[in-house]
Formats: sequence, C-alpha cells, structure tokens
Amino acid sequence: MREKEQKASIAIIGGGVAGTTTALYLGQLGLSVTLFEREQSLISGPPFCHLHAGGNLYREISDQQCIALLKQSIDFLRFYPFIVDYRPTVIAIPTEDSGSPADLLPRLVLLAKEYEKLIHDDPRNKVLGEPRDYYRVYEREQIEALSNESIAKEPKTLDEWMIPVAQNIDLDKVQFPLIIVHEYGLNLFRLSAGVTLALGQIGSVEVLTETTVSSVQKESGSDRWVITYDMQGTTNQKYFDYLVNAAGFRAGKIDDMAGVECKSMVEFKAAYISQWEGCCETFWPEVIFHGERGTPRGMGQFTPYPDGYFQLHAMTTDITLYEDGLVANTKLSCQPKLKQNFIEKIEKSWSPKEIEERTKSAIRHLSQYIPKFSNAKVGSKPLYGAQQIPGDDPTLRVAEVSFPAKRYARCEIVKVSSVLDMIDAITKELATLGYVTPSVLGNREIEVLKTLDEAELGELAKAIAGAREYPKSLADRTVPRE
Repeated sequence: MREKEQKASIAIIGGGVAGTTTALYLGQLGLSVTLFEREQSLISGPPFCHLHAGGNLYREISDQQCIALLKQSIDFLRFYPFIVDYRPTVIAIPTEDSGSPADLLPRLVLLAKEYEKLIHDDPRNKVLGEPRDYYRVYEREQIEALSNESIAKEPKTLDEWMIPVAQNIDLDKVQFPLIIVHEYGLNLFRLSAGVTLALGQIGSVEVLTETTVSSVQKESGSDRWVITYDMQGTTNQKYFDYLVNAAGFRAGKIDDMAGVECKSMVEFKAAYISQWEGCCETFWPEVIFHGERGTPRGMGQFTPYPDGYFQLHAMTTDITLYEDGLVANTKLSCQPKLKQNFIEKIEKSWSPKEIEERTKSAIRHLSQYIPKFSNAKVGSKPLYGAQQIPGDDPTLRVAEVSFPAKRYARCEIVKVSSVLDMIDAITKELATLGYVTPSVLGNREIEVLKTLDEAELGELAKAIAGAREYPKSLADRTVPRE
C-alpha cells in the first residue's frame, strides 16, 4: 500500500446494518476505522425479518425496483448466510382486496428469468433454489388436498411447507391461486452477534458503543473531519480523513453538524411479538396477506420463529403504522422531527397498555385469515424503530448512498439487502481519493465471516436478545442452511 493508504482513517457514525457492514469491509482492507454507536450493542435499529428476494411484498413498486431487490438480496444472502432462515414465503390476496393473484404472475415470471440470468453470470448466485422453483402457484383444489396430508416435521418440498397453511387458513377469505416463493427470513439478533464477533477479530477497527457524537466539523484549513464524542462521562476528539454517516433515522443530525444539504423522511414502525402455544409442532413458512397500506385492510405479515413465536406486521394505523409517524425534514434542519411519544418509545420504553392493545390488534388482524391464531397471546414488547427514507417518496424500497460533501458519505439504505451496493459505492469513492487500490472494487469476500463459530454466535445472539428483553427463541434460526 502507498503511504497515504496506510494513514487513511475512517469515522463511521452508527452501528446498524449499514455502519457495521461498512466497518467490516473497510477494516479488512486495512483502513483505520472507528465505529461510533450510542447503544450498548450493535444492530439495534428498526426491525427487519425478511429477505426481499424480488420485492413481492410490495405491489406498488416498479419492476425495476423488484429486480434490484432480487440481486441485492442474493448478494446479502451470500455475504451473511448465517442470519438466513431458509424457509419460503406464501403470498395470499384476501377476497376483499381489489387486487388479483393474476396481477402478480407477470412479475414472478420476470423475476424467475432474472434469477436464471444471475446464475448464468455467476453460479454462486444460486442461493434461492432452482430458478424453475423460484415460485409455485396452488389452486384451491390443491390446497384442500394438502390439508389432508400429515405434517412434515422437517419440510423439504414446497408442498410440505404448504401443509400447515392449508390446514389453518380460512380458504373462503383468500383468492386463488395462492403463491409460494423463495423469499427467506432474516434474523437480526444473529446478525448483531455475528458482526460483533467479526469486528472483534479485525485489529484496524475500533468499536465504541454507548458513545454519543456531539460535534462534527471540518478541521480549520484542512479537509479532515473533527469528531467530538462523549463516552463514559468524558468528552473526546478524534481526527479522520473520511466520514460515513450511517446514523439511520438520526442521520439528519449528523448532516446538520456537517453542514450538508439533504432531503429525507423518517417513519416510525413497530412489529409485534405473539406466542401461539400448542400450534407449532412443525415449521411454518412466512405468510403475507396483501392489503392497501394505511387502511384497516392493510397488508398482514405472519413471520414464524421457534417455540410458537410469531412476529406480526399489519400496515394499518392502529398496528404497525402510526398517525403522524411519517415526517419529513424542513428547511431549518436535515433531521425530520418525530413527535416526543415516538422518541420516548425508541429511547425509553413502551407502556404496557399500548403493548397489549397493539399486539392484540395485530393478532385479530391475522386471525381473520388464520382463525385458530385468535388464541395467541402477547409474547413480549414489540420490535420497533424509525426508518430513514431518502427523498420524498415513502414507497421507495431501493436506495444505497449519497455523497453530499467532500469526503462524506451518507448511507441511505431502506432495505438491509441494499447495503452491499452501498459499500461498493463508498469503496469506489475511497479509491478515487487514493485510500484503497482500485483492484479491491467488487471483491466482497470477508474472511472473518467465514470463520465464525456457530455455537459462540448462537449463544451471543441469545444473550443479546435477552439483554434487550426479548424471548431468546427470537435469536434461534427457524430453519438452518439447506
């Protein structure tokens, strides 16, 4: 390496998916990286649970966004295979919905062809099964036949995955055909554990948790950044050649400190944890019931975990979405200002009454289609957080990074799978500055991720879930690698 490369120092503000992945990648390249995170542990932002391998949850987005999500999801799965639950997703259109399953089929055909092209370009992209099995449709007669089959305790085929759905769904409440697609689950607690262990093995990365950045400014007469931060009751300063703003929904605060332009929104969301006792002697697929966002018939998402736990989304304003939960920045500040009640949820706690009411509302919403699920109970406090959305389009699902100032990158991922395209763009920028050699571009191999001990990772994931007051079952993989 050249002398300039050896001296390059990178500040990353925010220890979410964007910040930790960037730290892993740049640290392995030999850059001196300092990662600032205000919480006690890494990956503690808004909940994610789903690998959007095609974006089939979102009817409103373009085919172009769906193709981008497919590629990004494959890249993400290859990069972080230890966090993936290898079980499919069932997509159902309620009878009361204005849409039709037939509306989804052209996109699924397109995505299956795109997946086949990606495998042709690189056989290592074959991570979602065979292209011909990327999705399958089931007419009512097939579902009724499957409802008479015995449960497979370790399902191997799509038919076997469909059996618990066939036995529990109200067939009169959904349109046919039902669709099953190879979109998998993601486990945020396992990701938190994995990146913590991996970063601990990279000597050039310093991770500062429970640390708050209080000032960001340019050094007088220089392009270097001066970061002032508070840690363990003391105030400190460090100088950096390059700054990565990965502060998530708080990114606007860093933009304000740095004096850069911006246009963004922030949306508060929550997912609810239920436990359905006695239901689960088998593995479930994830089940999505489409619906119109923000209405009482909003999309329902039924995400399985071990021991009868299910994570629930329902895109209604009395469940996952909130009145006044989507806000934009102003001319006076880059930071969209959430109301105080949302900040209190994020930084302090939820009221037991709200946990009870919203979780039970989510259970009622899903039990419209899965009647026996009405017996489920509150499993824990919700998973929650605020999501950044660059620009002014709340339906945006594909975004990566922008460079609003010299030696400054602002991470803008909306879905976690976008993170690898983000680090490619940042690395390209660093190469133009001479901090890395162009030969590293496109090489996404992280050696320390290949050597993680499964037992150690699993135990740490459970410890993180417990420390955050969630059931340790949420840290278990529903299904191991195929």
